[in-house]
Amino acid sequence: MKVLTHAFAGTLESSDVFVEVRPSAETHIEVESVVAAQFGQAIEQSVLEVMEQLGSGPAHITLKDRGALDCTLRARVETALRRAMKEAAHA
Repeated sequence: MKVLTHAFAGTLESSDVFVEVRPSAETHIEVESVVAAQFGQAIEQSVLEVMEQLGSGPAHITLKDRGALDCTLRARVETALRRAMKEAAHA
């Protein structure tokens, strides 16, 4: 499914992640995280896996992570993508 609009999910609170999704011709992931040195690649991999599971088309995804657990990260990415694809969010 195609990313149609700008959407977001999450907060900037501790242990959460703010995810912003915008339409794009190709997939681009930006990660700003307090744990980027240790987990930056794992965060990007989780985002790509959620995109694949949802059948998402390309998107520009920006994450502002404040130490969120992987399950929280995945839920926020799924919600933002579903909103951007104009689906009902299940997260």
